[in-house]
Amino acid sequence: MQTIQDVMTRDVQSISPQETVQRAAQMMDELNVGAIPVLDGHKLVGMITDRDITVRSTAAGQAPGQTRVSDVMSTDVRTCAPNQTVDEVLGQMGDVQIRRVPVVDEQSHEVIGIVSLGDMAAKHSAGIDHTLEEISTPAEPDRSGMASQTRH
Repeated sequence: MQTIQDVMTRDVQSISPQETVQRAAQMMDELNVGAIPVLDGHKLVGMITDRDITVRSTAAGQAPGQTRVSDVMSTDVRTCAPNQTVDEVLGQMGDVQIRRVPVVDEQSHEVIGIVSLGDMAAKHSAGIDHTLEEISTPAEPDRSGMASQTRH
């Protein structure tokens, strides 16, 4: 059985919660990634994704050079351990509809890697189709406000 340490990306860049959203977007562009772990010192305190920047910052009209990562990051971060099986983590990713999970050392509690569906698809194809289907279940748009305005 393959474990997460067999498929994870090890050289993970992180960002501080005090950095700006603009810096986070620049890092994502430079690294060609869609998510960056947010570390306060060595402690994982969140994740910032391209979607966080778009939906929580840009759509709200916030200035990217003034808005802090801590203002828009996701704080409910799921993690996994390097010795967990790929199948186990795939199941967890599907259950909570996420595509990337930071890998945390069980002793030091430090981020030692990140694993994505792409990593698993490239190195471990079993279970990917089912997980991708669970993650990709379309959300229904919230039209409750629009419906009440158009029924006059």
